[in-house]
Amino acid sequence: MPKPSLIPDFAYHPPDVPLSILYEDAAILVLDKPAGLLTVPGKLENRQDCLIARLQAARWDALTVHRLDCDTSGVIIFARTRQAQGFLGQEFEQRRAEKTYVARVQGVIADDSGIIDLPIGSDWDYRPRQKVTPEGRPAVTNWQVIDRSGTETRVRLTPRTGRSHQLRVHMLALGHPILGDQIYAPETLRDHNRLLLHAETLSLHHPVTKTRVSFTVPAPF
Repeated sequence: MPKPSLIPDFAYHPPDVPLSILYEDAAILVLDKPAGLLTVPGKLENRQDCLIARLQAARWDALTVHRLDCDTSGVIIFARTRQAQGFLGQEFEQRRAEKTYVARVQGVIADDSGIIDLPIGSDWDYRPRQKVTPEGRPAVTNWQVIDRSGTETRVRLTPRTGRSHQLRVHMLALGHPILGDQIYAPETLRDHNRLLLHAETLSLHHPVTKTRVSFTVPAPF
């Protein structure tokens, strides 16, 4: 018998903010996704308001390429043609797309940088939680300290794989969960009203020109 969700009282209150389009041309759309907004519609009721729905209301031809967690903010790319969608999908699948994130984590990390190489799989008893498990899929994250304060550390995270909740699970495994995480660090919610994880940069090849393009949005926290 599955155990109850870790967040049974999760209420979806998407932010009422305008679209933030960073770049657009005939093939792609690049946006700054706000925290608290789903990328695509959820399975439950009242989860239809999402970034792709809002975007398609303004740009009817927008097509999903990848996703960011609901509580994560930052750079996200959409395609405007099926050909561009397929090309960009391969950029992510073949790991040619490079992403960096900024996070504020609990505690002071002693080392300046490191690599987390731990497989991740679903925690079926506590969905939607993920966990480090030998039966999971390979997952690798590079991390580098940006700054330290008395009780927390600001880090730059570079995922080398794309597992669900990868950065959140890996930082928890390191002993430094990301602040404001309602699933993996609920004890920090009192002091932080959002997950302090932001997709800062995205670099990949443009589907038409085939040249490498990069997009950056500084973390809002």
